[in-house]
Amino acid sequence: QVQLAESGGGSVQAGGSLRLSCVLSGSSTNFMGWFRQTPGKEREGVAGISGARTYYADSVKGRFTMFRDDDKSSTLQMRSLKPEDTAMYYCAADSRPKFGSNWADARLTNYWGQGTQVTVSS
Repeated sequence: QVQLAESGGGSVQAGGSLRLSCVLSGSSTNFMGWFRQTPGKEREGVAGISGARTYYADSVKGRFTMFRDDDKSSTLQMRSLKPEDTAMYYCAADSRPKFGSNWADARLTNYWGQGTQVTVSS
């Protein structure tokens, strides 16, 4: 069984930075990623790493960087934050590899953390 634990959320002013961390316990997985969700909206992919491939949502390219530190941890470095980045951020993992746009589909991901809130004020 895989369990995920996020840390590092908080409140920041627009233009600021935050770093989110995720630790995985249990079996290693091929895919680790970060998703976010706001009330009334679907959970959306922010960044993901599957094998040697790294994916980013268009809305965060050039501002967010995801690292997979080892098989059981990942970091999401967020810079130049905008109010529209405000959301609950979830760490995700899956034993199956991801290809193309599938990485961002929350329905295709098995394991989830509890989430950490990120709030960006203008």
